Amino acid sequence: MKEQILAIAGRPGLFRLVSRGSNTLILETLDEQKRRFPAGLRDRITALSDVSMYTDEEDTPLMNVFDNICKALDGKPSLLSPKQASAAELAEFMEQALPNYDRERVHKSDIIKLIQWYNILVQAGYKDFVDPEEAAEAVETEEKA
Repeated sequence: MKEQILAIAGRPGLFRLVSRGSNTLILETLDEQKRRFPAGLRDRITALSDVSMYTDEEDTPLMNVFDNICKALDGKPSLLSPKQASAAELAEFMEQALPNYDRERVHKSDIIKLIQWYNILVQAGYKDFVDPEEAAEAVETEEKA
């Protein structure tokens, strides 16, 4: 799932990888319209699996943050309106999602994008953000340390 969900710099929303061409990717929007379009080599495309959030210790994968939010909100979209929320409300939301986030390097705009992306994914039907196998491997790694 997570390898197929992409973000494009300069374009709002998230996209699902449908197909690969020789010099293009065919993407589909995750909204209700499900529009398909080609993305070329000039587009700065990032897979959500490659994105992480700054914390005080080490970076945390974005999918783990989404999983924390999903558990806190029982799999429902956030009722917090990201663009209308105050900086204090956004910081409180982020503390619930990732208590040890780096308050100096994670900006208000990052939290707004996090909430928007989470809502897009939940409304598109994605709720399993962390693979059970990866979660088991992470637990084993923590136990060995």
